[in-house]
Amino acid sequence: MRLKPYALLSCLPLVTGQSLAAEKTIYGLNEYAQLTDIDVEIAAKLDTGAKTASLSARDIERFKRDGETWVRFYLGVDDAHEHPIERPLARISKIKRRAGDYDPEEEKTYTARPVIEMEICMGRTLRSIEVNLTDRSAFQYPLLIGSEALKRFGALVDPSLKYAAGKPGCTSDANSAE
Repeated sequence: MRLKPYALLSCLPLVTGQSLAAEKTIYGLNEYAQLTDIDVEIAAKLDTGAKTASLSARDIERFKRDGETWVRFYLGVDDAHEHPIERPLARISKIKRRAGDYDPEEEKTYTARPVIEMEICMGRTLRSIEVNLTDRSAFQYPLLIGSEALKRFGALVDPSLKYAAGKPGCTSDANSAE
Protein backbone atom coordinates (compact mmCIF):
# COMPACT_ATOMS: atom_id res chain seq x y z
CA MET A 1 0.00 0.00 0.00
CA ARG A 2 1.29 3.41 -0.94
CA LEU A 3 0.70 6.43 1.32
CA LYS A 4 -0.26 9.67 -0.29
CA PRO A 5 1.91 12.71 0.61
CA TYR A 6 -0.98 14.59 2.27
CA ALA A 7 -1.58 11.61 4.59
CA LEU A 8 2.02 11.82 5.80
CA LEU A 9 1.77 15.58 6.28
CA SER A 10 -1.38 15.19 8.37
CA CYS A 11 0.58 13.03 10.85
CA LEU A 12 3.32 15.65 11.27
CA PRO A 13 1.47 17.72 13.94
CA LEU A 14 1.04 14.58 16.06
CA VAL A 15 4.76 13.80 15.99
CA THR A 16 5.71 17.42 16.70
CA GLY A 17 3.22 17.67 19.56
CA GLN A 18 4.50 14.47 21.14
CA SER A 19 8.11 15.61 21.03
CA LEU A 20 7.17 18.94 22.62
CA ALA A 21 5.17 17.15 25.31
CA ALA A 22 8.15 14.92 26.07
CA GLU A 23 10.19 18.01 27.05
CA LYS A 24 7.56 19.28 29.49
CA THR A 25 7.04 18.42 33.16
CA ILE A 26 3.67 17.19 34.38
CA TYR A 27 2.44 19.04 37.45
CA GLY A 28 -0.75 18.55 39.42
CA LEU A 29 -3.45 21.08 40.19
CA ASN A 30 -1.60 21.81 43.44
CA GLU A 31 2.15 21.69 44.03
CA TYR A 32 4.65 22.55 46.75
CA ALA A 33 6.70 25.61 45.91
CA GLN A 34 9.90 26.76 47.56
CA LEU A 35 10.35 30.54 47.65
CA THR A 36 14.12 30.25 47.52
CA ASP A 37 14.78 33.96 48.13
CA ILE A 38 13.22 33.73 51.59
CA ASP A 39 13.60 29.98 52.24
CA VAL A 40 9.89 29.25 52.71
CA GLU A 41 7.92 26.31 51.31
CA ILE A 42 4.22 26.87 50.58
CA ALA A 43 1.41 25.15 48.74
CA ALA A 44 0.50 26.57 45.34
CA LYS A 45 -2.48 26.28 43.05
CA LEU A 46 -1.64 26.02 39.35
CA ASP A 47 -4.22 27.94 37.34
CA THR A 48 -4.00 27.96 33.54
CA GLY A 49 -6.95 30.37 33.46
CA ALA A 50 -5.00 33.08 35.30
CA LYS A 51 -2.32 34.97 33.41
CA THR A 52 -0.12 36.07 36.31
CA ALA A 53 1.15 34.55 39.54
CA SER A 54 -0.12 35.97 42.86
CA LEU A 55 1.49 35.69 46.27
CA SER A 56 -0.31 36.29 49.55
CA ALA A 57 1.13 39.39 51.17
CA ARG A 58 0.06 41.83 53.86
CA ASP A 59 1.04 45.37 54.84
CA ILE A 60 2.28 46.07 51.31
CA GLU A 61 3.99 49.43 50.93
CA ARG A 62 6.12 51.06 48.26
CA PHE A 63 9.22 53.08 49.12
CA LYS A 64 12.28 54.58 47.43
CA ARG A 65 15.80 53.18 47.73
CA ASP A 66 18.65 54.78 45.78
CA GLY A 67 16.14 56.44 43.46
CA GLU A 68 14.39 53.14 42.64
CA THR A 69 10.92 52.03 43.74
CA TRP A 70 10.89 49.03 46.08
CA VAL A 71 8.15 47.09 47.84
CA ARG A 72 8.09 46.03 51.50
CA PHE A 73 5.61 43.40 52.63
CA TYR A 74 5.03 40.52 55.01
CA LEU A 75 4.32 37.06 53.65
CA GLY A 76 0.63 36.37 54.31
CA VAL A 77 0.97 32.75 55.41
CA ASP A 78 -0.41 31.87 58.85
CA ASP A 79 1.84 34.42 60.57
CA ALA A 80 4.76 32.25 59.45
CA HIS A 81 6.79 35.27 58.43
CA GLU A 82 7.50 37.87 61.08
CA HIS A 83 10.12 39.90 59.22
CA PRO A 84 9.40 42.22 56.31
CA ILE A 85 10.52 41.23 52.83
CA GLU A 86 11.90 43.93 50.56
CA ARG A 87 12.23 43.59 46.79
CA PRO A 88 12.61 45.98 43.86
CA LEU A 89 9.32 46.78 42.14
CA ALA A 90 9.31 45.17 38.69
CA ARG A 91 6.08 46.83 37.52
CA ILE A 92 2.44 47.45 38.41
CA SER A 93 -0.08 44.88 37.16
CA LYS A 94 -3.68 45.69 36.33
CA ILE A 95 -5.82 42.73 37.41
CA LYS A 96 -9.39 42.50 36.10
CA ARG A 97 -11.98 42.67 38.85
CA ARG A 98 -14.58 39.95 39.14
CA ALA A 99 -18.25 40.88 38.86
CA GLY A 100 -18.74 40.76 42.65
CA ASP A 101 -15.63 42.90 43.21
CA TYR A 102 -16.61 45.71 40.85
CA ASP A 103 -17.87 49.00 42.28
CA PRO A 104 -19.68 51.02 39.55
CA GLU A 105 -19.16 54.27 41.49
CA GLU A 106 -15.40 53.74 41.45
CA GLU A 107 -15.44 53.25 37.65
CA LYS A 108 -12.32 51.07 37.77
CA THR A 109 -12.63 47.59 36.28
CA TYR A 110 -9.17 46.59 37.51
CA THR A 111 -7.05 46.49 40.66
CA ALA A 112 -3.47 47.75 40.53
CA ARG A 113 -1.00 45.38 42.21
CA PRO A 114 2.76 45.63 42.72
CA VAL A 115 4.79 42.96 40.91
CA ILE A 116 8.17 41.59 42.01
CA GLU A 117 10.55 38.92 40.69
CA MET A 118 11.02 35.79 42.82
CA GLU A 119 12.99 32.57 42.49
CA ILE A 120 10.57 29.64 42.83
CA CYS A 121 11.38 25.93 42.89
CA MET A 122 8.76 23.33 41.97
CA GLY A 123 9.90 19.74 41.86
CA ARG A 124 13.46 19.95 40.55
CA THR A 125 12.90 23.08 38.44
CA LEU A 126 13.98 26.54 39.56
CA ARG A 127 12.69 29.61 37.74
CA SER A 128 12.60 33.35 38.27
CA ILE A 129 9.01 34.48 37.80
CA GLU A 130 6.97 37.61 38.30
CA VAL A 131 4.43 37.53 41.13
CA ASN A 132 1.91 40.18 42.03
CA LEU A 133 1.33 40.86 45.70
CA THR A 134 -2.16 40.72 47.18
CA ASP A 135 -3.99 39.52 50.27
CA ARG A 136 -4.89 35.88 49.54
CA SER A 137 -5.78 35.02 53.14
CA ALA A 138 -9.35 34.17 52.06
CA PHE A 139 -7.99 31.50 49.69
CA GLN A 140 -6.73 28.02 50.51
CA TYR A 141 -3.44 28.45 48.61
CA PRO A 142 -1.14 31.40 49.35
CA LEU A 143 0.48 31.16 45.91
CA LEU A 144 -1.37 31.02 42.61
CA ILE A 145 0.79 30.24 39.59
CA GLY A 146 -0.71 31.50 36.34
CA SER A 147 -0.06 30.68 32.69
CA GLU A 148 2.90 33.03 32.15
CA ALA A 149 4.87 31.36 34.96
CA LEU A 150 3.68 27.89 33.92
CA LYS A 151 5.22 28.50 30.48
CA ARG A 152 8.55 29.32 32.14
CA PHE A 153 8.35 26.03 34.05
CA GLY A 154 7.58 24.08 30.86
CA ALA A 155 4.51 22.81 32.68
CA LEU A 156 1.73 20.50 31.61
CA VAL A 157 -1.00 20.63 34.25
CA ASP A 158 -3.04 17.51 34.96
CA PRO A 159 -5.92 18.63 37.21
CA SER A 160 -6.54 15.06 38.34
CA LEU A 161 -3.17 15.08 40.14
CA LYS A 162 -2.00 16.79 43.32
CA TYR A 163 1.64 17.34 44.28
CA ALA A 164 2.88 15.32 41.28
CA ALA A 165 6.31 16.98 41.38
CA GLY A 166 6.86 16.10 45.05
CA LYS A 167 8.70 18.30 47.51
CA PRO A 168 10.90 21.01 45.98
CA GLY A 169 14.45 19.81 45.47
CA CYS A 170 16.32 22.46 43.53
CA THR A 171 20.06 22.73 43.99
CA SER A 172 22.08 25.90 43.70
CA ASP A 173 23.17 24.85 40.20
CA ALA A 174 19.57 24.18 39.09
CA ASN A 175 18.55 25.74 35.81
CA SER A 176 16.95 29.06 36.71
CA ALA A 177 17.45 30.65 33.31
CA GLU A 178 14.96 30.68 30.45
